[in-house]
Amino acid sequence: MTATNPVTSHPSPPGPAHGPAVAAPANGGPPARAVLFQMMSGYAVSQAIHVAVRLGVADLVHRGASTTTELAAATGAHEQSLHRLLRALVALGILTEREPGRFGLTPLGQPLRGDVPDSLRPHTILYCNEAGWQVWGQLLHSVTTGEPAFPFVHGTDGFSYLADKPYLSEAFNDTMAAETEIIGTGMVAAYDFSQFGTVADVGGGNGALLSRVLTAFPTVRGILFDTAAGVEEAVKHLSDADLSSRSTVVAGDFFESVPSGADAYLLKSVIHDWHDDRARVILGNCRKAMSADARLLLVEVVLPATVSSPALAPVLMSDLTMLVTTGGRERTEEEFRTLLAGTGFKLTSVSAPFGPLQHRVIEARPTGTA
Repeated sequence: MTATNPVTSHPSPPGPAHGPAVAAPANGGPPARAVLFQMMSGYAVSQAIHVAVRLGVADLVHRGASTTTELAAATGAHEQSLHRLLRALVALGILTEREPGRFGLTPLGQPLRGDVPDSLRPHTILYCNEAGWQVWGQLLHSVTTGEPAFPFVHGTDGFSYLADKPYLSEAFNDTMAAETEIIGTGMVAAYDFSQFGTVADVGGGNGALLSRVLTAFPTVRGILFDTAAGVEEAVKHLSDADLSSRSTVVAGDFFESVPSGADAYLLKSVIHDWHDDRARVILGNCRKAMSADARLLLVEVVLPATVSSPALAPVLMSDLTMLVTTGGRERTEEEFRTLLAGTGFKLTSVSAPFGPLQHRVIEARPTGTA
């Protein structure tokens, strides 16, 4: 359980080019009403992209199926309705219509293919699936009650929901692996792990992040810790990276305990999944496992004290994602400091930011006794 819930949502792309007419402003920029309308209707665009991905349109067009008839035959879709979707994707810049009824893939549409590096196909399935938009439809419930909407809508938590949804589970794993690769690259550049003999990756999933650490710092050994389901792919991943001799995979539940004996305990995108009470249980169990000179390393987004730039929108939308899905939250440095102090730690440093959401490595040292 290392990363965001399977129903996370990113800020929507521009909305569809329909709706009430608006007059062009004198300065040539979009009027506020038009911008707001695009924001409000962004869910329609995300669903158009989602359906195209579920049908495999980008892959089929890339392989040469260019007409509506060919694509309908390949996907089993209703031909006239599919044609309407394809036209909308042209208007959104994802497809081109080179001649009437014949479509091509634009550079913007290329990442929707499943066979390209850094494919956004799993992300689209994960972020735009029906479980996600149903939960976001109950944002009002979360804002008025302070409770996550996911159990309110689906009767269970997001992680349990994945258990009998193979296509969502696969998309979740692929998305988290891709994001871990990006974050891991920045993390090993931002923080020196060579000072440790053994690093325990708590909630480490398939071992992608630990592999990054062990590869970048060849004197370090690793412990990969997650649930039995979470570590299913870890042994193979570490073996494929030729890291089996320097790593140990342990299954367990970080709400119960974590392995002892490591010099550093690394938790990437774990704490933001949980409200403070649950986060304190995880941190408390880490503290119990740690020696007095060990280090706790949280890889998390750190919110600024005030919102000063529209560039923060993805981070703040991530915070709302935690609200509606898991009940967790993104936190400021001061909030991390307080949370850590309440579980036997002192925050000692915060690294430079890295990655698309500007994650940081938050280092803390044990204080007093466990």
